[in-house]
Amino acid sequence: MAQITLNNLVKTYDDGFTAVKGISLDIADGEFMILVGPSGCGKSTLLRMIVGLEDITSGDLTIDGKRVNEIPPRDRNLSMVFQNYALYPHLTVYENIAFPLRLNRSKIDKEEIDRRVREASDMLDLREHLDRKPANLSGGQRQRVAMGRAIVRQADAFLFDEPLSNLDAKLRGQMRTQIAQLQRRLRTTAVYVTHDQTEAMTLGDRVAVLKKGTLQQVASPRELYEQPVNLFVAGFIGSPSMNFLPAKVQGDKLATPIGLLAVPDKVLKAAGSRDHVILGVRPEFFEDDDFVDDSVRAHGTTFEATPRHTEWLGNEQYAYIDYEPDPSTKQLMDELARDLDQDEMPSTVVVTIDSGSRMRGGKPGKFWLDTRLVHVFDTADGSNLTRDAEAGAELTALAEEERESEISAANG
Repeated sequence: MAQITLNNLVKTYDDGFTAVKGISLDIADGEFMILVGPSGCGKSTLLRMIVGLEDITSGDLTIDGKRVNEIPPRDRNLSMVFQNYALYPHLTVYENIAFPLRLNRSKIDKEEIDRRVREASDMLDLREHLDRKPANLSGGQRQRVAMGRAIVRQADAFLFDEPLSNLDAKLRGQMRTQIAQLQRRLRTTAVYVTHDQTEAMTLGDRVAVLKKGTLQQVASPRELYEQPVNLFVAGFIGSPSMNFLPAKVQGDKLATPIGLLAVPDKVLKAAGSRDHVILGVRPEFFEDDDFVDDSVRAHGTTFEATPRHTEWLGNEQYAYIDYEPDPSTKQLMDELARDLDQDEMPSTVVVTIDSGSRMRGGKPGKFWLDTRLVHVFDTADGSNLTRDAEAGAELTALAEEERESEISAANG
């Protein structure tokens, strides 16, 4: 295992483009750290800097306190799992897994190589496939072979570069579970790059969100979800994405395109005297008013709207409510859309409602919104005006306690 520290890392290419802009990050010994963000945010470049495949323009990279900027990849004792598996097609599964050990033939004897290969193959349920060639394996099996090759090296850390992007949705779910369980069992430091926020939320002890080469927020998945630091993090984390509505204080309410919404005093105070703010509301904060329990009704507000369309998913439904965009916030929303790799920010509120609701597209309905959970963002810089940093830190601390408990259970 290893502690990896990034101190103000910068990567500037010969053409002057800076892909990584002064990122500092402490990755704890045995931690599963996720680097996430849209295409072009610098996450893969940062991973390649850690493993040594990209030179560091400035800043310091240390592993267990030792500066490794100029140390070649083969001497950093890190194992990397690539997106395309990087298997040798002419070698069997056994030979592919054993390959990095045979490069050190003088240091590792044949019996030890065999023991490590078979131990790794048992971990990954590959024992019966050891004599097969990669061409005869499924995508998930190939990825497990690539992971086996990383495991046998007994490296200080595993680095994953979007390893599941070539798999279908079902296999991705299965492999996520296997990777998480394996990392807990081995207690090896892991750095995992993905653009898929679902992978980030389900795998990471902490998640580092990047935008255009800069670090936006580092926290547990739950802190990112409940206490995002700005519009970008709030919009990137969560599926479906957080809804953003232009809003303005009007008396003791917020005037929005979907109506006047009664909100708690803390939300009004956060909005203050600003001409406009952005109201952030996740789809699951809504409900069909007919399905709201009386015990929680007082914690929210209601409004009437006509959804354009509804989607029934079995366990829940989505309703889509269109609204007129506000010219005063259009520039900010267009910029956010570009940052999130979208053509534009749709003027639509996505609402989650009970699967038993009879609301249908084109028919007016009454919705309830839990206003205890909404966020308010500054239109000037996108910062979250309602963020509770102390509450967020508690969520991340709790996640760390749970991680230690899971590791103990996995190795108990």
